[in-house]
Amino acid sequence: MNFQITVRYGSRYQRYHTFEVEAANARDALATAATGIPEEIAGEADLVEVRVAVDPDDRPHSGGA
Repeated sequence: MNFQITVRYGSRYQRYHTFEVEAANARDALATAATGIPEEIAGEADLVEVRVAVDPDDRPHSGGA
């Protein structure tokens, strides 16, 4: 299963780093994500979010106006 990882970081201005990992479950996704956080932002990170990654082709959309 694919998971989307979002890391919030920054001491003065909050910024976000987003990437995907493949894992069997959320716990494994967190473990995999820990090694995927770039070293330069690891010390400034204050929040990590894990979500099931949605395939853009599977998203429902309105067909426009």
